[in-house]
Amino acid sequence: MEGTLACGSGDCIDRNLFCNGSPDCADGSDENSCDSDSDPNRAPSCDPTVCVLPDCFCSEDGTSIPGDIDPEQVPQMITISFDDAVNNNNIELYQELFDGVRKNPNGCDVKGTFFVSHKYTNYTAVQSLHRLGHEIAAHSITHNDDESLWSSASVDDWAKEMAGVRLIIDKFANITDNSVVGMRAPYLRVGGNNQFSMMEDQAFLYDSTVTAPLQNPPLWPYTLYFRMPHRCHGNLQKCPTRSHAVWEMVMNELDRRDDPESDEDLPGCAMVDSCSNILSGEQFYAFLNHNFDRHYQQNRAPLGLYFHAAWLKNNPEFFDAFLFWIDEVLEKYNDVYFVTMTQVIQWMQNPQTVNEAKNFDAWKEKCNPITTSQCGVPNSCSLTSKELPGETLRMHTCMRCPPNYPWLNDPSGDGFF
Repeated sequence: MEGTLACGSGDCIDRNLFCNGSPDCADGSDENSCDSDSDPNRAPSCDPTVCVLPDCFCSEDGTSIPGDIDPEQVPQMITISFDDAVNNNNIELYQELFDGVRKNPNGCDVKGTFFVSHKYTNYTAVQSLHRLGHEIAAHSITHNDDESLWSSASVDDWAKEMAGVRLIIDKFANITDNSVVGMRAPYLRVGGNNQFSMMEDQAFLYDSTVTAPLQNPPLWPYTLYFRMPHRCHGNLQKCPTRSHAVWEMVMNELDRRDDPESDEDLPGCAMVDSCSNILSGEQFYAFLNHNFDRHYQQNRAPLGLYFHAAWLKNNPEFFDAFLFWIDEVLEKYNDVYFVTMTQVIQWMQNPQTVNEAKNFDAWKEKCNPITTSQCGVPNSCSLTSKELPGETLRMHTCMRCPPNYPWLNDPSGDGFF
């Protein structure tokens, strides 16, 4: 019968039920073989005649430059991101890094992207980061420590965590411009088709969780209408196999070898702080230069430098080396921009040469915002939630304190479950 496939037992069921996350064959055989090569409902391979900008971008091996611009005419974009709660443990570090003095070649402040998880976050500080033109993105409400839970979460679980944290951020950091459009899963645990179905349902623009193995040249971000241009990388990872109207700001692994010419191959690392062999500021400086060159001298795919702030805070020598490196890059090159994830997508949708990039409108928004606070005295709310029995949590916000601590089933904190 058309539109059906046979279970192992010989019974026929609707083709769409294969690899949908729940067994529909009596013997469960419809969920046995579901990777991007064997899912009968898998996304097709890249077809550049169908996949055209601004809404779709793919290439056979993932390394092609949008708009087929000559690499030397492509501005080298660098995305600095930080994961987890924004609070007194890291606010000063962010202020020192994004100090309003460091400028891109278009005269605008360098920008970063913050993947914010809810618990322990100071929303007054998030509001300030947003006002300065940094990008705020979703990183879950609970940041649940059980990593396997993220791999197996349902569409609804993902929506509660990610659309939920977006609602909390919008409400308590007073973000009213619908700019929270990206997400990253905790522990970089990709949630398979369920995660990306949720992203479509909830109108998220991009994910930045999928890791690509270390390769030269590195990969450009891509849309998931067509199949991913690389294998699903990582231990027990569950990548999307179906077609989704979502961008993937793929995490290119970084090369952590001290001497890339002669050292034996080492596996790469996606988060800078997971590159465990970096032990000194000098080593970190060399690591940054080598990975910058890998991007700049090849296809100029965006260079992602992804951190947890504690790694820089607990190793002042690394932080000093990082600031020194950024200042040196900005001084030496007139075609390198530190931009947000959304700004990368905006460039890809409308590619600009190095000369055009200086006047690219999307990169001029919130160019050099004034730093005065929009908030007189922030509220320090002492709150509880039925969902977290026995815990009293403090939440800082410029908005009015809610009656309850916002959580999964009550993201507004109004007490309505």
